[in-house]
Amino acid sequence: MVGAEFGARFMRPRLIAICAYLAAVAAFGVVVWWVALGAALGQLEQRAQADLSLASDRLVSQLQSYRELAVLLADHPSLVPLVTGGSGDVQKAQDVLLSAADKTGSLEIVLLNQRGAVVAQSHPFENVTPRDLGQTAFFERASQGGLGSLHAQIEGTGVRSFTFAAPIFGMDRKFAGAVAVSLDLEAVETDWRASPTVVFFTDASGVVFVSNRTELLYRSREPFNLLRAPGQIASQPSAAQLTPFFPFRSNIWAGAEIWAQDELLYLPTRALHVTQPLPLMNLQGEILADSREAEQLALFQALVAGALGLILGAAILILSERRRGFLQRIAVEEEANARLEARVAKRTAALEQAQQELLQASKLSALGQMSAGISHELNQPLMAIRSFAENGEEFLRRGKADVAGENLGRINELARRMGRIIKNLRAFSRQEREPLGQVDLLAAIEAVLDLSESRLRHEGVRLTRAIPEGPIFVHAGEVRLQQVLINLISNAVDAMEDQPEKHLSLSVTVEDTVCVSVRDTGPGLEDAEKIFDPFYSTKEVGRSEGMGLGLSISYGLVQSFGGDIRGRNHPEGGAEFTIELTREQPAEVAA
Repeated sequence: MVGAEFGARFMRPRLIAICAYLAAVAAFGVVVWWVALGAALGQLEQRAQADLSLASDRLVSQLQSYRELAVLLADHPSLVPLVTGGSGDVQKAQDVLLSAADKTGSLEIVLLNQRGAVVAQSHPFENVTPRDLGQTAFFERASQGGLGSLHAQIEGTGVRSFTFAAPIFGMDRKFAGAVAVSLDLEAVETDWRASPTVVFFTDASGVVFVSNRTELLYRSREPFNLLRAPGQIASQPSAAQLTPFFPFRSNIWAGAEIWAQDELLYLPTRALHVTQPLPLMNLQGEILADSREAEQLALFQALVAGALGLILGAAILILSERRRGFLQRIAVEEEANARLEARVAKRTAALEQAQQELLQASKLSALGQMSAGISHELNQPLMAIRSFAENGEEFLRRGKADVAGENLGRINELARRMGRIIKNLRAFSRQEREPLGQVDLLAAIEAVLDLSESRLRHEGVRLTRAIPEGPIFVHAGEVRLQQVLINLISNAVDAMEDQPEKHLSLSVTVEDTVCVSVRDTGPGLEDAEKIFDPFYSTKEVGRSEGMGLGLSISYGLVQSFGGDIRGRNHPEGGAEFTIELTREQPAEVAA
């Protein structure tokens, strides 16, 4: 009876406190979700921008080759006399144009006189191009002495073409005619239609003219007026082919533009929208990157934060229940203790699973920090490979095989470098399930430095190494050892962010055990006794992307290897972390 009265007296305040705490946990979860969504969408936007830049560069480079072909043919000795008043052979000129079209895959190449009439063309019997092109935009630009261009649909054929026109000048330096090179845009699109992201390019009228999704072609954002003279090349498709742009809802989330649509099956229902202008071709590139994974990741992080808050609240509630039960009677206390033990056992099993998820989340967080640098490290040699390949093709055409061989050697070296980076990235990101064994420490260090090289260079960190010749085998797990090393290097770079001198030292000593030391020139450790405690962090609020678990996870991993990890302030300044591992003899590897 007394216990019932006691409980009734404290029930109302307890319910109010619980509701207030749940509201605080919900608010905290919303904040975590918003911050995590901004970070995830920011990384997705960087990747989308890189993909769009790559697609744009690829399109421009493909078009550029035809542009250069028009310029080269404008000086051809078999073509110039036909429009400058000299003696020329029409059949020979058409043979030259046909040969150039066959070798380059051009749709049509025509030679125009000063009025825009066709003098010679590569396909005279196919009637692909009208006979009078004097009113076309590309000819008008060429007649002004510039390089004309036009992306259009050829009337009556349905073929989408891109045309470059280069002017021909007579001996008096006056405009005498032009060479126009046209290519089939569908052949250009074939090379990149397999891309998982949606890429499309719109012209000045807002019409989708180039895309890796055929269902987007001929869709127009703006109302269109397509009246034109018969027999001319249109700047847009016909009215029967144009369709309105698919309906979508645009919202700004965490600084990113998100499109939502339900009409087109092969487009993501929710996607990040990024644009890039191509003024040289008078186009605008756009990309739609599926944002659902980023949104789900942000929601997962918010749920984890809420779960941690609920666990903490449950612990506080259990303690209060124990205290209240003690005040009531011993029997209630025993019941509360039994309930607490059951919850602790259940929570322990959940925490073991959460520990494995946190290990993988820590690796994914490190990969997220390095993603922009790794993307740059791959894009840079990729662009160089393309440049060397184009140069090598030109040198082979000119008969300079030795110079072309040098370009091939450079391509081979760049490809080997990209392969090494991708191999290390795959190894680090995988879930390691193999038991502990013999690991080559020096190979693990080289893999980590490959993954961290771009960030060190971006942050202006000078790296020195004092590492003996290998191999040096230790008892560990390969991926988990790499994770520990990446955590230490990442923390060292973060600590030196505001320092005038950024120097990272990495050394290995081999005695009865193997010691790996990582030292920085940062401000040092404020409390070396607490650095391995969970959720302890010395970083400023808002500047840390983690939750203070990196060193705690590293400590647990090294302990699982049978080793030890220590942190201290170096006498000459900065912090120094030392990992001590059990040495494995090379003879055991051979056995």
